[in-house]
Amino acid sequence: MFNDIGPLELVTIIVLAVLVFGPDKLPKVIQDVMRTVRKIREFSESAKQDIREELGPEFKDFEFEDLNPKAFIRKQLDNDELGLKEIRNGFDLKKEMAEVTDAVHSRDGDASSSSSSSSSPSSSGGRIDMTKKPETPDDGRPPFDADAT
Repeated sequence: MFNDIGPLELVTIIVLAVLVFGPDKLPKVIQDVMRTVRKIREFSESAKQDIREELGPEFKDFEFEDLNPKAFIRKQLDNDELGLKEIRNGFDLKKEMAEVTDAVHSRDGDASSSSSSSSSPSSSGGRIDMTKKPETPDDGRPPFDADAT
């Protein structure tokens, strides 16, 4: 329950409790707090039990921790009925990016050699050099884009 409270924080809380409630009332306050925590736990357990009974025998192995989205996804990935591990392992982003980079760099080399011989896209097999800036009209105006207006 208190996994994230360190020793220094615990000492600080105890000192503050002694200062706020005083040494005379502190034991009674601790008893009241513990009684309240027990009642909340009992209420929570009885509510969980009632829900399990209402769901029926087909949800006998139902755990409320499975409602946490992270736990649900982790459980489904471990189950692997859908083959998600195979899909996840088959998708290597670094490898795909390296292939795209290699393709772009080899295309740059091809485009520079083909652009010196001819500049029409039809002569280069229908490929368009995306690294080249588009041609601007001779009158100095920027090109008109009807979709942008």
